[in-house]
Amino acid sequence: MSDAAAGLTIEEEGGRVVLVPTGDWIVDTIARFASEIARIDHDIDPGRVTIDLSGIERIDTAGAYLLARPIHRARDATTEQHFRGDHATARRLIRLVLDKAITCEPEVEDRRYGFIQAAARIGAGLESAWKEMIATFAFFGHAIISFASTSARPWRFRMTPIFAVMEVAGVNALPIIAVLSFFIGAVVAYMGANLLETFGASVFTVELVGIAVLREFGVLITAIMLAGRSDSAFTAAIGSMKMQQEIDAMRVLGIDPYEALVIPRIVACVIMAPLLTFAAMIAGIVGGLLVCWSALDISPQFFVTRIHDAVPIQNFWVGMSKAPVFGAIIAIIGCKQGLDVGGDVESLGRHVTASVVQSIFMVIIVDALFAMMYLELGI
Repeated sequence: MSDAAAGLTIEEEGGRVVLVPTGDWIVDTIARFASEIARIDHDIDPGRVTIDLSGIERIDTAGAYLLARPIHRARDATTEQHFRGDHATARRLIRLVLDKAITCEPEVEDRRYGFIQAAARIGAGLESAWKEMIATFAFFGHAIISFASTSARPWRFRMTPIFAVMEVAGVNALPIIAVLSFFIGAVVAYMGANLLETFGASVFTVELVGIAVLREFGVLITAIMLAGRSDSAFTAAIGSMKMQQEIDAMRVLGIDPYEALVIPRIVACVIMAPLLTFAAMIAGIVGGLLVCWSALDISPQFFVTRIHDAVPIQNFWVGMSKAPVFGAIIAIIGCKQGLDVGGDVESLGRHVTASVVQSIFMVIIVDALFAMMYLELGI
């Protein structure tokens, strides 16, 4: 059926303004009347407007909304005095549009400042952080259940995604982690040399570099780089799938998104984090060695021998024990934020930022807990 041309006539009758629409009032034919309807809505009292429906042929919700605009501000907008003529659906559709219309007032920003407003904002922030923490723990529990269910049927592990994530998040991150750790080791050695030389104990720079890099800096640099580089990639990849409804399609096909997307990333990060940490430790020690060699005239042979003799091996295992925990935390937060993405790009950007910030924050918090635990244990 071809669309009949829409028309609109405006008549004055006894102090009332009568709108006489004709033809098909559907979305494809009414655009040219939008400005005229807006003028009537702005200039004419809605109580004086009457709509003659007898000339309308077809009408949809777009046409009903446009015709309802001149009377939507009237208190009696749905009463008979605003309509005349007969149509099979027009009157009912216009009334339905009027009933469902919601007037949204512009948000007025509260620019008042004071103790109460500051306390309210702090309280809202704490409430949001508490809800986010609860949701993250719930996600962690769901991930554990999915991992246990998959472990009971090992053939369901998706090895191809696991190895792909190990390469992208692990192997490809090795150069930048090694370079950063190298310079961190060099900086620690420079600081130790300048400070300890004033006490005539510059030789202890070797122990400082060994303990700092093995116990803390190696694993922290690895975790922070994984959070900044790989965690954001996890959130962006899963979030884009969520935006394009690929996650919903997976559920319709009977594929568990946790099994297909979350578990491979967690497994890959738990495996690769210790390996990257080991590489970071080696790079950091090499950086400290070169500084000690050039600034303190400590030979590489003496440096390696002193680290072997004076730095207990337990410092190495302390650093390595944190790595898989940090890897799991980073993967869980990244995947959780990805699955929380809404349907717009703004939501994706917001969750990518939250993923990186939360991951780094949790890594620092958990590292502090490890430090207190090992201190109590005397390790």
